[in-house]
Amino acid sequence: MPDRHTGGVRPLALHHVSINVDDVGAALRFYVEGLGLVPRPDRPDFSFGGAWLDAGGQQVHLIEGAPPDRLGQHFALQVGDLDATVAELRDVGLDVSDPKPVGTSLQAFVSDPSGNVVELHQVAGAADAGVR
Repeated sequence: MPDRHTGGVRPLALHHVSINVDDVGAALRFYVEGLGLVPRPDRPDFSFGGAWLDAGGQQVHLIEGAPPDRLGQHFALQVGDLDATVAELRDVGLDVSDPKPVGTSLQAFVSDPSGNVVELHQVAGAADAGVR
């Protein structure tokens, strides 16, 4: 890809992803108890329900509202050992796809209670390096 200069825009990182959920309590159980995200105490008192969660240096913001139609949109959580992650999630009753190769990495998919798709992504070599 050619080096493109876009003025002063130089993203440092992805800060957060916001997703609509129709049941904040059910979404919190899924993301915290199932996927291991950590609730943040610093969410302002907005005029709508929701929660902010830590996801390994980035955040997932849950917003109470109607989720959009599923048209392929999703976000990905990087994991160290996809096989172990899938087994653990299946042990607690979640429906997770089988891991499949994508490029040099592996991916599997799970849906939250509102139907939002979450990709579980293992970067090539992560499990071999002991990343969990």
